[in-house]
Amino acid sequence: MRIIDLAVTGVYLVAMPALGILLAGRQRGTGDYFLGGRDLPWWAVCLSVVATETSTLTVISVPTVAYLGSFTYLQLAIGYLVGRTVVAFVLLPRYYAGELVSAYAFLGKRFGGGLQGTASVTFSVTRLLADGLRLFATAIPVKVVLASFGVTATYWQIILGLSALTVVYTYFGGIRAVVWVDVVQLGVYVGGSVVAGAILLAKLPSDWFDRALAAGKFELFDMTAPVLTSQYSFVTAVLGGAVFAMASHGADQLMVQRLLACRTLADSQRAVITSGVLVLLQFALFLAIGSMLWTFYAGVAPEQLGMSSGDALFPRFIVNQLPAGLSGLLIAGIIAAAMSTLSSSLNSLSTSTVSDLYPRLTRRTHGDRGRLRLARGATVGWALVFVVFASLFTSTDNPVVEVGLGIASYTYGALLGAFLLGLLVGRARQADAVVAFCCALAGVLWLALGAAFPDGRGGHAPLAFPWYTPIGVAITLLVGGALSLRHRGAREGAGRESEFSEAG
Repeated sequence: MRIIDLAVTGVYLVAMPALGILLAGRQRGTGDYFLGGRDLPWWAVCLSVVATETSTLTVISVPTVAYLGSFTYLQLAIGYLVGRTVVAFVLLPRYYAGELVSAYAFLGKRFGGGLQGTASVTFSVTRLLADGLRLFATAIPVKVVLASFGVTATYWQIILGLSALTVVYTYFGGIRAVVWVDVVQLGVYVGGSVVAGAILLAKLPSDWFDRALAAGKFELFDMTAPVLTSQYSFVTAVLGGAVFAMASHGADQLMVQRLLACRTLADSQRAVITSGVLVLLQFALFLAIGSMLWTFYAGVAPEQLGMSSGDALFPRFIVNQLPAGLSGLLIAGIIAAAMSTLSSSLNSLSTSTVSDLYPRLTRRTHGDRGRLRLARGATVGWALVFVVFASLFTSTDNPVVEVGLGIASYTYGALLGAFLLGLLVGRARQADAVVAFCCALAGVLWLALGAAFPDGRGGHAPLAFPWYTPIGVAITLLVGGALSLRHRGAREGAGRESEFSEAG
């Protein structure tokens, strides 16, 4: 790797934390730190949502999905758009009506603090696993870059360095710094990827499209794959993607916190729906790059190219084939994309800790300035935990984007199911919800880790990950609904729920 690329990467990584602190302004209290004073423009929130949810996994791993398979991954994005539309008109009005800081505060108002704390802990574990994997995924291209420059670094050292840079602007700037840095980072890595795709296209033979088409690389809808065991079966991908998006953008503090930072409910709805359109277009871009890489490398298996993981395909092209300066900027964009996800996780975990867990565990209250100090301390503490979790991942046979989505799906069904139980089953009480929540977690983990289903080829395979969330929702509603039948009197929580029902 040329010195100019290394210099561009270094300058960019130093500039991003400084820019975040500059744009954030002064943080006067938790209202600024957690929600940016509820004064962020919808388009910035929209771009921040896209940057957070796609990040490094999209840039380095989605091309691998197309290289090893086809365009069927795009079916998930179609489901994502459907799910976000439901979130916009069903869940967001409840949050804005209650003037909430945390998504799980809705569960606290509807059921009580026990379920609020349970959901918050579950969210924290999910974020550590899913985003710890994302942080590890970023270390893959960084390691490739450093090796090309003759520098040997372990994944652990890379992860520690990235975390330290991210903590700087998250600690001082809160959600406002996170959102504005996300906007810049999204522009860099998407714009750089478009240029990289154009350069890759210029290096391909004139009949590259016909070759890729004949090999099935542009297949979009898969109507023949086994519904239960193939994540890219049409029914599985679209239905599972829709319910997954309802959970990720309606019941996960990581995304809900951004949407609550918009100025109005209408702005929040506009941001979440537009983000679905942009994600679909972004997936299409990186899948197209993967199909072009398949032609460029003549379809050779990544192992035969000397790669330990298929996720190194696009990073290797960036390092070896792009002009001086551009490859450094794009690698910096990939790294910064991971920083955007990590900063978002740190801020949302800090919010959930201070708003949902700390008051319940300590029975202590603090003024706004005291809560701000707690929030910043929690940000640093969670960063250290992230370093440990990210270092646990060493390698995976599948593209890391698939592994990351699978991890998030383990708990999303129970989280979304708890919200729907509160909205749909008026007589359900906290005990009903907590039991249903735990049953859903246990059921999905058993399906994910211990069950096998016919794979359509005479054998058996695990359940496809897009089914985890819908099944978790179904278990929560069935168990919670059945338990609620015990309560024949007045509807428990009706008074609490009424303050949200008018917004629906």
